Amino acid sequence: MSVSSPSAITGQALGRTRVFHVREWVAAAAALALAGVLLYLAGFEQGAVALFEGTTIHEFVHDARHALGFPCH
Repeated sequence: MSVSSPSAITGQALGRTRVFHVREWVAAAAALALAGVLLYLAGFEQGAVALFEGTTIHEFVHDARHALGFPCH
Protein backbone atom coordinates (compact mmCIF):
# COMPACT_ATOMS: atom_id res chain seq x y z
CA MET A 1 0.00 0.00 0.00
CA SER A 2 1.50 3.31 -0.97
CA VAL A 3 1.25 6.48 1.08
CA SER A 4 -0.73 8.22 -1.64
CA SER A 5 -3.54 5.64 -1.75
CA PRO A 6 -6.87 6.81 -0.22
CA SER A 7 -7.05 4.00 2.32
CA ALA A 8 -3.62 4.87 3.70
CA ILE A 9 -4.67 8.37 4.73
CA THR A 10 -7.98 7.53 6.43
CA GLY A 11 -8.37 7.72 10.17
CA GLN A 12 -8.77 3.96 10.51
CA ALA A 13 -5.53 3.23 8.68
CA LEU A 14 -3.66 5.65 10.93
CA GLY A 15 -5.27 4.28 14.11
CA ARG A 16 -7.06 7.48 15.03
CA THR A 17 -10.25 7.50 17.03
CA ARG A 18 -13.36 9.28 15.81
CA VAL A 19 -13.78 12.86 16.97
CA PHE A 20 -17.25 13.79 18.22
CA HIS A 21 -18.49 17.20 17.26
CA VAL A 22 -20.43 19.55 19.50
CA ARG A 23 -23.54 19.18 17.34
CA GLU A 24 -23.60 15.41 18.02
CA TRP A 25 -23.23 15.96 21.77
CA VAL A 26 -26.02 18.55 21.80
CA ALA A 27 -28.33 16.24 19.85
CA ALA A 28 -27.57 13.34 22.21
CA ALA A 29 -28.16 15.53 25.28
CA ALA A 30 -31.45 16.83 23.86
CA ALA A 31 -32.63 13.29 23.09
CA LEU A 32 -31.72 12.14 26.60
CA ALA A 33 -33.52 15.12 28.17
CA LEU A 34 -36.63 14.49 26.07
CA ALA A 35 -36.60 10.81 27.02
CA GLY A 36 -36.33 11.77 30.69
CA VAL A 37 -39.24 14.19 30.48
CA LEU A 38 -41.42 11.65 28.68
CA LEU A 39 -40.52 8.93 31.20
CA TYR A 40 -41.39 11.27 34.06
CA LEU A 41 -44.72 12.27 32.52
CA ALA A 42 -45.72 8.69 31.72
CA GLY A 43 -44.44 7.08 34.89
CA PHE A 44 -44.45 9.47 37.79
CA GLU A 45 -46.71 12.48 37.22
CA GLN A 46 -49.71 12.35 39.57
CA GLY A 47 -48.03 9.54 41.43
CA ALA A 48 -45.72 10.25 44.35
CA VAL A 49 -44.80 13.61 42.81
CA ALA A 50 -47.03 16.04 40.94
CA LEU A 51 -45.74 19.13 39.14
CA PHE A 52 -49.05 19.93 37.47
CA GLU A 53 -52.50 20.47 38.99
CA GLY A 54 -55.32 18.04 38.24
CA THR A 55 -55.29 14.64 36.59
CA THR A 56 -55.14 15.65 32.92
CA ILE A 57 -51.64 14.31 32.30
CA HIS A 58 -52.34 11.16 34.31
CA GLU A 59 -55.42 10.38 32.23
CA PHE A 60 -53.64 11.25 28.96
CA VAL A 61 -50.80 8.78 29.59
CA HIS A 62 -52.80 6.21 31.57
CA ASP A 63 -52.56 3.36 29.05
CA ALA A 64 -48.88 4.04 28.36
CA ARG A 65 -48.23 3.95 32.10
CA HIS A 66 -49.65 0.43 32.33
CA ALA A 67 -47.91 -0.68 29.13
CA LEU A 68 -44.57 0.44 30.58
CA GLY A 69 -45.26 -1.46 33.81
CA PHE A 70 -45.95 1.48 36.13
CA PRO A 71 -48.80 0.83 38.57
CA CYS A 72 -51.09 3.75 39.23
CA HIS A 73 -54.06 2.32 41.14
